[in-house]
Amino acid sequence: MRPSAIIGIGVVSFALSGCDVGPKSARGFRLPDGDAARGERLFSDMGCPACHEVAGMPGLREGVDAQMTVVIGGPTPRIRNYGELVTSVINPSHEIARGYERNAVSSDGESLMRNYNDVMTVSEMIDIVAFVQRQYQLDDEA
Repeated sequence: MRPSAIIGIGVVSFALSGCDVGPKSARGFRLPDGDAARGERLFSDMGCPACHEVAGMPGLREGVDAQMTVVIGGPTPRIRNYGELVTSVINPSHEIARGYERNAVSSDGESLMRNYNDVMTVSEMIDIVAFVQRQYQLDDEA
């Protein structure tokens, strides 16, 4: 067998081994598409602009008493996928980005974002994620 074929088999095997099909796998999980326009209204109605600034949309914070500024959207070297954004809403401490203001994180390293799991419906969360996802632009230089 040629060395390139062996390397190819190894790469494919390695890639497949990374596909989690265990009981906590997200494989097969897909929420319906959301309504980004409704998501923008919900984003404001639920008070998200008190802590989140949406890149390129300063009007969302007009008249809001800003408690902190965690920026959403704008140029990014990697677009966050749907699952990552859903997780950020329902489990904000799962991954806290470096560079967040100190007042956005508790002394034990947890996100200070309020838990909305018992406040918003699944449909509302889907719409907010649809709105947020549209705010990012892929930029290789970001």
